[in-house]
Amino acid sequence: MWFDKRKTRAFALAEVMLGMFVFIIGVLMLGRSVQNCLNASALGSEDERVRLVLANRMAEIQATPGFPDDHKETSVDTGFGEVRLVQTSQNAGLQDDKGLELGGIKRVTLAVEWTRNRIPQLRKISFYVYRTG
Repeated sequence: MWFDKRKTRAFALAEVMLGMFVFIIGVLMLGRSVQNCLNASALGSEDERVRLVLANRMAEIQATPGFPDDHKETSVDTGFGEVRLVQTSQNAGLQDDKGLELGGIKRVTLAVEWTRNRIPQLRKISFYVYRTG
């Protein structure tokens, strides 16, 4: 009889240990999931700020009279670190239906370059600007 009590107690101890093991694994996985969510949120915020930099510069170019600069580089602090904004513009080279080049249209390309975890990142947009005169 005393042998059966030991067996039951040993089985109960094994159940508790197995339960604790499953609980610990669950807590570790939950912690990893929370960390991944925080990383994704930070990356989303960083990308949103880069898009905002591009949108702001595009609005400045469109609102400024005269042709945009052919090449311009600036550094912008986004709160996640500095990014390099590179602006280039060239004649669009668009032609009408008779094959004549349309004047006064420039194609502007804005590129934002930065590093994330020592990996270079790049976002670009291109748009046309029409000016007369």
